[in-house]
Amino acid sequence: MSAATDSLTVDQVTVGQALPPLSCDVTATTIVLGALAARDWRPMHHDHDFAVNRNGTRDIFMNTPNQAAWFERYLTDWSGPKGRLGRMTFRMKGSVFPGDTMVLAGTVTEVGTDGAGCGWATVDVELTVGGDIKTTCSARLALPMTDDDNPWTRTGDQWQP
Repeated sequence: MSAATDSLTVDQVTVGQALPPLSCDVTATTIVLGALAARDWRPMHHDHDFAVNRNGTRDIFMNTPNQAAWFERYLTDWSGPKGRLGRMTFRMKGSVFPGDTMVLAGTVTEVGTDGAGCGWATVDVELTVGGDIKTTCSARLALPMTDDDNPWTRTGDQWQP
């Protein structure tokens, strides 16, 4: 990253580049606060008895918006404050429970510039627990072309996520 901006520029990113992994010990608080932030009142995200006895799961589990927030954090921690998420898709394949250690790891799969002159990196991310893939994600992230560029200032035809 550039010392002047603490943001990556598109020329600092290459296809195949691995992002540093992010590891987090998941607690019930991690799961409940994520559900509350998303206004997700469904009991499987905060009520152990309901999750186990009514849903048949091991415990309460992380909801979709909470996982999305973790992916966004992971990507913008890597890109710096000028990185701007253009789009993101993910597929949940398993649940994340209290007591799990989730690890997010990503790889750059595409780097380029659009017709409006905005730099882009596509990153594939896996969320794993104990080596098992729980969720896969693909995200397109706008990155500055130079230290003076800022994708957050792009609007209208200049923003083509």
